[in-house]
Amino acid sequence: MPRIAPYESWIQQAEEIEFPNQVFIEGEYVDAAAGQTFPCHSPIDGRCLTQIAAGDSEDVERAVKSARKAFEDGRWSALPPKKRKRILMAFAEKIRAHADELALLETLDMGKPILFSRTHDIPSVVRTIRWYAEAIDKVYGEIAPLGNNELGLITREPLGVVGAVVPWNFPLDMAALKFAPALAAGNSVVLKPAEQSSLTALRIAAIALEAGIPAGVFNVVPGKGPTAGQALGRHMDVDMISFTGSTEVGKLFLKYAGESNMKQVALECGGKTPNIIFADAPDLDVAVRNAVDGIFYNSGQVCTAASRLLVEEKIHGEFMEALLDAARKIEPGDPLNPATEFGTMVDETQTGRVLEYIESGHREGADLLLGGERINQESGGCYITPTVFDKVRREMTIAREEIFGPVLATIAFSDSSNATELANDSQYGLQAAVWTRDLSKAHKMARALKAGMVTINSLDSYKEVMPFGGVKQSGFGRDFSLHGLHKYTQMKSTYIALD
Repeated sequence: MPRIAPYESWIQQAEEIEFPNQVFIEGEYVDAAAGQTFPCHSPIDGRCLTQIAAGDSEDVERAVKSARKAFEDGRWSALPPKKRKRILMAFAEKIRAHADELALLETLDMGKPILFSRTHDIPSVVRTIRWYAEAIDKVYGEIAPLGNNELGLITREPLGVVGAVVPWNFPLDMAALKFAPALAAGNSVVLKPAEQSSLTALRIAAIALEAGIPAGVFNVVPGKGPTAGQALGRHMDVDMISFTGSTEVGKLFLKYAGESNMKQVALECGGKTPNIIFADAPDLDVAVRNAVDGIFYNSGQVCTAASRLLVEEKIHGEFMEALLDAARKIEPGDPLNPATEFGTMVDETQTGRVLEYIESGHREGADLLLGGERINQESGGCYITPTVFDKVRREMTIAREEIFGPVLATIAFSDSSNATELANDSQYGLQAAVWTRDLSKAHKMARALKAGMVTINSLDSYKEVMPFGGVKQSGFGRDFSLHGLHKYTQMKSTYIALD
């Protein structure tokens, strides 16, 4: 794990850091075409860090033209695989060298504890880019099984211009899951970061150029979803949209694709992870720690947050007592303090949204066992305490909707069949977790659960070598692994008659 600077150092760096705030097109920072901006407020204390260029359809048009020209002239797409690999490796190394700066931008922008920005998020970005750089010269074509007088070649080609639209909870980490495989495959990219957290995306654009990625290949257009996001989704010269965010917005991108050029769309949308604890779990203490981390990590702003805790009736009381003991030790603190493990909501809007869900839990009859309050409001920041509800019924709002905050809904179950029924009673299907020492039960549950990823005796689903993505209204398409690279390519069949 990387060594992390002391609290005082981060405070000083926060006072001195420069904030990137312009659109990045054709290797240059420029103002938005219309000259519009929007404020970037830090959820740590509410202060305005900078005014960010509000890109719109004209800026998207310029970025797509730049990306298309770069793709067609082959400055990146036609490079030999080994050369693209060397440049992406250099890109990863430069990000590693700028780790402190990027981690600080991430923390100031969305309130993530500097401990996690510096030791988890930025190292994860570096690993992702390196992994896909290594994969570039290991993707093979195929030979079709034809007769001796004919030859069938099956090859993969880059799509062209990829629009990447990313969320605010892991701003750079989620962006890397898109631009790393897209660039590795030879595409040009137009990245649209979330308006709540645009700073790191804008900063790495210049770092990419320094690493040797040619101008025009990697463009960044900050802006609001209904303007910049929609313009990218509807653009007739964008070949693919890769989106991570809410199910509601994901459906809009499907609509935009159908109403424009039928561009490919890959969606990783909402989640409502059921975390199923059986009485025969191998270690209940480990299960408790994972249940706590699974909902309160990143203040619950995680697509796979284990927000539905399903506990077998015979151990329900014991498990909840241990969970509450652990959760009471978590206190929101200054994200710039390396000792802080629980930061803020991303902004005032999300803070209000989470508080409304907590109120709905009260109103609909769930038992509030812990938290449920906004604190430190005098600081100007967006802090909500870890919140635990029990005696939640499946029809309650907090059991059905993605809250994206530190709110745990607990439901007791009687047996495997009941647990499976409760777990699958959701529009989402991103991840599910099962805790049991019974191998047969684990296999049967994994098959029965409707989720793109099932973890057994763990909640850790992020592995570079395993595809990640959802089913149902959690979306389709996969990140990570070679499947995450293949989706940024198209297959071509070439038939050759030898006689």
